[in-house]
Amino acid sequence: MVCFRLSPVPGSGLVLLCLVLGAVSSYALELNLTDSEKATCLYAKWQMNFTIHYQTTSKHYKTVTISDPSTATYNGSKCGDDQNGPQIVVQFGSGFSWIVNFTKEGSMYLIDGISFSYNISDNATFPDAKDKGVLTIYEPVQFRIPLNNIFRCNSLSTLEKGDVTQYYWDVHVQAFVQNGTVSTKEFLCEKDQTSTTVVPITPTTMSSPTTTPIPREKPEVGSYSVNNSNGTCLLATMGLQLNITHDKVATVINVNPNTTDFSGNCHPQVALLRLNSSNIKFLDFVFAVKNENRFYLKEVNVSLYLLNGSVFSIANNNLSYWDAPLGSSYMCNKEQTVSVSGAFQINTFDLRVQPFNVMEGKYSTAEECSADSDLNFLIPVAVGVALGFLIIVVFISYMIGRRKSRTGYQSV
Repeated sequence: MVCFRLSPVPGSGLVLLCLVLGAVSSYALELNLTDSEKATCLYAKWQMNFTIHYQTTSKHYKTVTISDPSTATYNGSKCGDDQNGPQIVVQFGSGFSWIVNFTKEGSMYLIDGISFSYNISDNATFPDAKDKGVLTIYEPVQFRIPLNNIFRCNSLSTLEKGDVTQYYWDVHVQAFVQNGTVSTKEFLCEKDQTSTTVVPITPTTMSSPTTTPIPREKPEVGSYSVNNSNGTCLLATMGLQLNITHDKVATVINVNPNTTDFSGNCHPQVALLRLNSSNIKFLDFVFAVKNENRFYLKEVNVSLYLLNGSVFSIANNNLSYWDAPLGSSYMCNKEQTVSVSGAFQINTFDLRVQPFNVMEGKYSTAEECSADSDLNFLIPVAVGVALGFLIIVVFISYMIGRRKSRTGYQSV
């Protein structure tokens, strides 16, 4: 029997459901697995999403973000026995499967490994994919937790292997539950021990980094483009500065366009620009059409190689930047900040983008950002004020000169 609780909308309350390996549409998952005596043997609550990169038949690359494990079922989840450890098995969407295995070693239990499978033959999720069939990646985790402790990791955790990046946060899990009662004693992950800041994967309001990055010089402006069978379909010109906070260490990276490769693809409703360099595994800008008449920056996915040898990855498919009408470009000469997460922001300089309806490889008329519009408004105002001040100075000088002239005549 599986019992789980959903809280899909903040403030909507909790809905408790108990069923025999049934199906549910979930946003935050909470699972309470019971044994034959209806005693809890395995408890888990977590949030997760995935980004999957795949190659198309035209040798371009696309990125798919799986952020809602809807219609989830739990067939195969088990408490375990003397021969086999507990296991969480989740099926959702079109051919997605997610499995977590647990083992016990003496006074500890292990989150042993995570397996994720996806059906790349599903054309609705992976349009025009070159490869076919079910692909599976396995990531050994080996988290060791004392028995009768619940593992907690509110901070964002990232697992990356091959073309799949897995993101987890707000994780609470206890295997080998004793006496049917979930423990109140928490065993914290390393990130929760060193930081109280929770970094969600797709927030609507971003938290600020715990450390302010050291200012750097303005990055060089680069020009990027994407072509399809009809010619140039996406144009972008911008200077990029990446601000990363990882393990409380702030890093600022200026993207050098001279050593950066670019690629992407264009479709009627979605366009992708991908940047690569020696320290940028990928930096994806995903544009989308809204209301059939405007475009905007909807998604940013990034994976970076840091100086300490670690990999920093983050994704957010719930952005709303660089909004402009279709058939035009978006322009902002002043510095702008794209907040992808609390740990990652992008500063842009001399920005101009047009991801749709590019004609003859040239930008269309630009819609300017409010910062540039304010500047354009202030310039004539400032000129007018300066001219008015000059007129006043000339008038006062004239009056003073005239008064001195009259004084001279009276003396004579």
